[in-house]
Amino acid sequence: MVSFDQIRTAVGIIGNAISLVLFLSPMPTFYRVCKNKSVEHFSVVPYIATLLNCMLWVLYGLPFVKPNSMLIITINGAGTMIELIYIFIYLLYSDGSRRIKALLLLFIDIAFIATVTAIVLSIFESHERRTLIVGILCIVFCIMMYASPLSIMKRVIRTKSAEYMPLYLSIAYFFNGLCWTTYSLIHLDVNLTEVRAEFLSFDLPFFGAVLLQP
Repeated sequence: MVSFDQIRTAVGIIGNAISLVLFLSPMPTFYRVCKNKSVEHFSVVPYIATLLNCMLWVLYGLPFVKPNSMLIITINGAGTMIELIYIFIYLLYSDGSRRIKALLLLFIDIAFIATVTAIVLSIFESHERRTLIVGILCIVFCIMMYASPLSIMKRVIRTKSAEYMPLYLSIAYFFNGLCWTTYSLIHLDVNLTEVRAEFLSFDLPFFGAVLLQP
């Protein structure tokens, strides 16, 4: 008989695959950026937000915070590397003011993660306390990541074009959240469940807005 652990692992692997698709979905955007040698109207904020989210979840899944979380570490480690590549391309083809803004946000990301890691390791000794503190931060910043595309919604509605927020990206967000919600509910992980539920509340209205565009 298949155990809950086996089911959870299988769902987690599927979730990793969908998450990888999500992380890779901006590739056409950055192909266009490289081809035109310009970032045009694309914003770096969603990629900075996703980078911070991935780094926090890597910290959350490390053995000294929440043991036995290899699936969380692997996909978010991959996401961290992918987002860094996107940000590097953005820096390469952005103008002076945008480049400075992106570099500042990147520095804030790295400084924040370093500070959180130092505080968690030096002040909190038990896995439970570390999981709680880092988990709360993961919830807050994951919500920010999922909410960051809302900054583009005004442009989508005004121009009646989903050019800057493609439908496939919204679909990837939706199924990613749905799969990880299932993963977290099999053996209840409150932090994962809470953040994916918040994700659904952000993505469903946006998903509808994109679908309504011609």
